[in-house]
Amino acid sequence: MQAASAPETSARESLAPGVWGVVATPLQGSTLDVDLDSLSGLVEHYEAIGTTGLTVLGVFGEAAALAAEERRQVLEIAVECTDLPLVVGITALATRPAIEETRAAQEAAGGRLAAVMVQVNSARPEVVAAHLDAIHRATGAKVVLQDYPLASGVSISTKALISVVNLCTFVIAVKAEAPPTSVAIAELTAAVGVSVFGGLGGQGLLDELMSGAAGAMTGFSYPEALIACVRAWRRDGYEAARDQLLPYLPLVNFEQQAGIALAVRKECLLQRGLIKDPGVRPPGAAFPEKLRPGMLAHLREAAEALEAQSTTMFAGGF
Repeated sequence: MQAASAPETSARESLAPGVWGVVATPLQGSTLDVDLDSLSGLVEHYEAIGTTGLTVLGVFGEAAALAAEERRQVLEIAVECTDLPLVVGITALATRPAIEETRAAQEAAGGRLAAVMVQVNSARPEVVAAHLDAIHRATGAKVVLQDYPLASGVSISTKALISVVNLCTFVIAVKAEAPPTSVAIAELTAAVGVSVFGGLGGQGLLDELMSGAAGAMTGFSYPEALIACVRAWRRDGYEAARDQLLPYLPLVNFEQQAGIALAVRKECLLQRGLIKDPGVRPPGAAFPEKLRPGMLAHLREAAEALEAQSTTMFAGGF
């Protein structure tokens, strides 16, 4: 297989721009069972605030810690509780299990499945392209290619990533989460004909938008802020987007702490009343109680900002 030298921008399908909310999987009790009631409420909240679509069973959805039946239940709840399009995460890095996960996602989500999100599984572009091609040939699924070395353990050059996307025309978006993300996004958007999204909890969102990002595909306990920022960027540019996001940046940074980010986000979602239990399955770390005063201070700031912005946040569209 030889990589294409330039993107076919006129013919490529591309995932809709905006904010694709990455949905946490609520767990409850001492057995950490999936809390379907909280999941339903969380999904409905994402739709109510105006997300473009949802990403379920991603890294922050703890998909790797869920059994196949639990993953099916999560998808079924997402389909039942929202009309939003869905991107479904594939945890496997090997091809055959990734095909099985993709087929299960198709069975559960049906026509609501916009794409499966597949992680880069090799530094060699020919290996990644062959992996994606096998998944697509076996299932017909469209693909969001995720470059997230912290989760996958795989680092790939941006040049190689561009080669893969230009070769695999069924790839309809890239989720770029290899720092420095703004540099990678600028190079990707100049060379591929599909949407490129930032992630990492929105930490680099403003710089990523200035580099050409189509929006954000990430989780955050106040996703309203990400939506307002991206909408302001599209409507009025940098200063308006900065003003929307600025009050939330302390909480953005607080949530995205290495090693405890998932536990912190779930604790924040609990404090907002969006889930009933902040449980994280091992080997995920628990929330450090010493951080509670700081978390509550940041949440108060975010709540005040949301209240102040409530009259204008959802005006207009992407």
